[in-house]
Amino acid sequence: MIEQSGLHHLTYRPWREGDDLALLQVWGDPATPQAHVDRTMLRASHDDPWARTVVAEDQGVPIAAATVFESSLHPDRLWFYVEVARDHRRQGIATELLRQLRREGAPSEVSALKSRFTDEGNDAGASAGFAASVGQSQIMRARAVVIEPGGMKLPEFSDDGLTLEESATGSVELTQLVTAFYNAVHDWDRADMTLGRAQTMLLSEATGAKGSVVLRDKPKARGGKILAFAISYEPDRLDAPADVLIGWDPELEKSAAEQAVFGLLSMLAHQYPVKVEVDDAMTALSEVVDGLIAAGQATVVTTTHIVSTD
Repeated sequence: MIEQSGLHHLTYRPWREGDDLALLQVWGDPATPQAHVDRTMLRASHDDPWARTVVAEDQGVPIAAATVFESSLHPDRLWFYVEVARDHRRQGIATELLRQLRREGAPSEVSALKSRFTDEGNDAGASAGFAASVGQSQIMRARAVVIEPGGMKLPEFSDDGLTLEESATGSVELTQLVTAFYNAVHDWDRADMTLGRAQTMLLSEATGAKGSVVLRDKPKARGGKILAFAISYEPDRLDAPADVLIGWDPELEKSAAEQAVFGLLSMLAHQYPVKVEVDDAMTALSEVVDGLIAAGQATVVTTTHIVSTD
């Protein structure tokens, strides 16, 4: 259904096949790596899983789009993304797209809208201003941090004590721990991570996962328990630091978790830089990273603000 608007005689319609290419010609390349990922949220409207996308046209040319959709992984909020061509911004188009999407009403009656923006690029201020104008406020801060090599004290290993081991990404033991960790550090945005989802979304080759290592309190053959894990992913560029997901046993005491994270990171960054993603809710990793930043051994390369209407 096409709807007319008084905003420069724009028309609004559902997403169609080929809109991604048409909008790319108008928008140009994404301003940040996060924007590149977020554009993949735009999709055809669907009922299972529920999603709605609206495109704004100016004289038949797509110039803006917005989407809202349910996430089975994080069921308490709807994801929202909007982008407007640069020469059409600050004219109320994004607000109008959101107004139209809000009329759709998700069947689950979930109404809180969650979105994100980074501090990178020239549009960070505009993104923050738009979020505030539609009633969104920050619910989490996430940082991409590069840890420089050689600046951390290595842990002491022994034949019957602390040990570092490779682990298959398909390991049931690792999958169970990744699942428990993810759910534990997302109490701010309730997660329904399952073993199957962990394999599909975090551990499969399709996600870019290349391998994993685990830090145990003693060797596995002697009943050792995993204290912390690291999953490495293919970086965006060959010359970029390895992307690593760091996690730990959520049942560990805070000091023990920090010690395990520090020990694992020190091994990973012993010779080469690594990049980690850390939410403020990942308290053990966040504390370690803050200390490394203060010591000049780590650098924040991107800060992402996750905002919501609740």
